[in-house]
Amino acid sequence: MSKIIPRWEWRTFNQEFGVSEEKIKMCEKEGFKKSEEKYILSKKSDENVKIRNDLIDIKSLQQVNEDKLEQWYPAMKEGFPISADKLEVLFRDFFKIPVPMFKRDTYTYSEFLDELVAPCEQLCIVDVYKERHIFMLNDAVVEIAETKFNGVPMRTVCVEHTDPVNVINTVRELELVGFKNINYINAMKSAVRMATL
Repeated sequence: MSKIIPRWEWRTFNQEFGVSEEKIKMCEKEGFKKSEEKYILSKKSDENVKIRNDLIDIKSLQQVNEDKLEQWYPAMKEGFPISADKLEVLFRDFFKIPVPMFKRDTYTYSEFLDELVAPCEQLCIVDVYKERHIFMLNDAVVEIAETKFNGVPMRTVCVEHTDPVNVINTVRELELVGFKNINYINAMKSAVRMATL
């Protein structure tokens, strides 16, 4: 298997991006994607835990550099039904909350959400819809996305690359430095009024 190289990310949320959006739309268009996902937020953690295409997909924040860029690493990808052993790791290491008493050896998608997540006061399910317009600049992925968090519309711009220097230089070239760097999890916690760490 090929080695996974973590990507560095700069992201912001706003309704309008002015000249920056105009510059992004002049870049090479790479694609357009729609998706519906469920994110699971924890009051005790800022790990990125989502369910997409019947897979639990987790990205873990590895580090933040001096330019406030964030490096995220794929930490887990598991399909349903999922074993209680894997769920123990999820609750302990990623949600960072007490592991519940499991009544089953494995859990289906609906059993996991209905029996383990929904009753837990430390967790919150957020239904997320995304329309992602993907561009390329300086070999970096640049994205403008229309999103909804539990039906609340939000717009986001993102720059991603394996090289943090390339990311921050692209952010500066697009005149995005005036916007605050905000990741998906913190934006969602704000939208659903869940306290951050």
